[in-house]
Amino acid sequence: MATEATFTVPSNQFPLGTVFAQLPDVTVELERLIPSQDVVIPYFWVRGTEADDIEGAFADHPGVNRIQLVDSVEDEYLLRVEWSLEYADVLSVLTEIDIPLIKAAGTNRQWTFDIRGDTRSDIASFYSRCRELGIPVKLTELHALTPLETETEAELTDTQQEALELAYERGYFESPREVTMEEIGDELGISQQAVASRLRRGINHILGNTLSETERSHR
Repeated sequence: MATEATFTVPSNQFPLGTVFAQLPDVTVELERLIPSQDVVIPYFWVRGTEADDIEGAFADHPGVNRIQLVDSVEDEYLLRVEWSLEYADVLSVLTEIDIPLIKAAGTNRQWTFDIRGDTRSDIASFYSRCRELGIPVKLTELHALTPLETETEAELTDTQQEALELAYERGYFESPREVTMEEIGDELGISQQAVASRLRRGINHILGNTLSETERSHR
């Protein structure tokens, strides 16, 4: 069964981690790409700084051959990196084991990698290979991927979405409110209590998904 896993490594254990010595408050995020022997995540974003020389903020590292600024928008910089494939790090292991990288982001505390394997043995192979190479990866999350169940749980029910959309359009969430629950119920043909239940469940669902995703992105 397909399995997703989240691993972390200390910030200085990944080539781009050298940037945090000069810019400790930035966040670095790799552009998602399935690794191959020819190309390994050639682009990444740096956010949270207005450095005049963003390229120079990355000190020499044996895992990087070259870094070039591609574009910038305010405090966000898109850079292209040419990796040294001979250097053993998380990306080289992903390429070797042929495991897709779902997401990767780094801060001055740690790097977080979300990966996906066709089976749990793929994840185990990745972990074992990292350990063999002395890469101090730490598994923080592991779960089977069940797309149908996940998509169903991630969606609002039709009645919840209908109630939320109508409440929003009629100004229920404005201050002061422009419509009452009773009026929304009359328009939907349900009781005020049913409206309250649908709004409460829908809002709880949205907040739960949003907060979970926020917590996941900060790990």
